[in-house]
Amino acid sequence: MATRGDVEKGGVRKEPGKVPSPLYPQHEGEREWVPWIVPVFFVANITVFVITMYANNCPAHTPARDGKCIARFLGRFAFQPLRQNPLLGPSSATLTKLGALVWDKVVHEHQGWRLLSSMWLHAGVVHLVANMLSLLFIGMRLEQQFGYVRIGVVYLLSGLGGSVLSSLFIRNQISVGASGALFGLLGAMLSELLTNWTIYTNKVAAVLTLLFVVAVNLVLGILPHVNNFAHIGGFLTGFLLGFVVLMRPHFGWMERYGMPAGSACTSKKYLLYQWILMAIALILLVIGFAAGMAMLFRGANANDSCSWCHYLSCVPTARWTCTN
Repeated sequence: MATRGDVEKGGVRKEPGKVPSPLYPQHEGEREWVPWIVPVFFVANITVFVITMYANNCPAHTPARDGKCIARFLGRFAFQPLRQNPLLGPSSATLTKLGALVWDKVVHEHQGWRLLSSMWLHAGVVHLVANMLSLLFIGMRLEQQFGYVRIGVVYLLSGLGGSVLSSLFIRNQISVGASGALFGLLGAMLSELLTNWTIYTNKVAAVLTLLFVVAVNLVLGILPHVNNFAHIGGFLTGFLLGFVVLMRPHFGWMERYGMPAGSACTSKKYLLYQWILMAIALILLVIGFAAGMAMLFRGANANDSCSWCHYLSCVPTARWTCTN
């Protein structure tokens, strides 16, 4: 059977048929890329965390009055006292030193590189493990389907989008983590399913499953100390990018390679609605990033224009309060 790559180059497809939705095993006739960029991201995140803990050196930098370091047998890799960091990780000072997202440093000290560096840092072992499991579960499957270039672009730009939106709303807290990039992959999965609607079966089930997963994670994002703005920014960026970089030939075009020789077919590779969605998404991406960057480096506070938006990241209850 011809691979997807063969079909797009004009090969003969012997067993025409629709493919399962992205949440299900890949169709036997489709080419599977060998994932390597997602494993590289996985190793990079773990390596950066090890470097962070080495630089943190809790036993040497934490006074006794602040509590005892956790797992002191690890030496300089020991974790901060739980009252300082319940996620089993470094201090806020170490994260800031190594590139955490801090609004004041980005805007007033011109350290825009923190918009990217923060996505490689994690607040602790719990934070790291949760994100890396998500990266492997979501990213590996997407890279098998679409290759390293497109998934790498979605991951990195989604992380950047999450950082920009986060900086527009959060000024007095540091932010770290790959959550924005991971939500971008979820957003790209959803838009990919929508723009390539004609080639999939089980479409409704796939959409409902994705929406449920996204909704649950966004609801968890309203808890204290969780940066839901990074989640939202990453998701929106990935959702728009999916229309741009994950567009695939529609079902009718792919089917013509299963027809007998000499059969008439004037089907175009992509449908009109796919091009329209791509154009709209690209325009919104450019406008969104341009406006977001301009507002950020001008020092604008998005909370001034949206008095209720802070509830998207934290909702106060009788058990906790929210501080920006």
